[in-house]
Amino acid sequence: MKLKVLSFSGENFSHNHALSVTVMTTWWEITLLDSHAPMMTSLEPCILYIKYLDENNMEQREDFAIGKWVLEVHYSEVKILSDMLIDIEEVDMDQASAAKERALELMEKYKHAKDRVDMEKFIEAEDMLMKSIAQLKLYDLKK
Repeated sequence: MKLKVLSFSGENFSHNHALSVTVMTTWWEITLLDSHAPMMTSLEPCILYIKYLDENNMEQREDFAIGKWVLEVHYSEVKILSDMLIDIEEVDMDQASAAKERALELMEKYKHAKDRVDMEKFIEAEDMLMKSIAQLKLYDLKK
């Protein structure tokens, strides 16, 4: 199947011979195989696992940390648009750990606000937390 992964930051990955794509949707983790039924769904920050055939017809795997956005499947074509795409070789554990701690601090601050909670800021902090956790999980795969 053809696969195209694009991110708002300009990072991308594409392959014409993907065997499977595993990703977390808003509801559950799914694995897409060739000739999957058409669908469109939203994504959650997670690890994106891609299996494909290389130029020697050998099975390979690429792992990425991705953020939120959307996935579209149309028979033998999969398109993913995300607000974050980080290759396993580029993940920075220190930066991801710092982002996780900052997100937890912000969420705690907003949770215990004396006046009304700013839900937009709380959701942004929660998104930051989920993205940093995806990066830390990706870093663990790298070990």
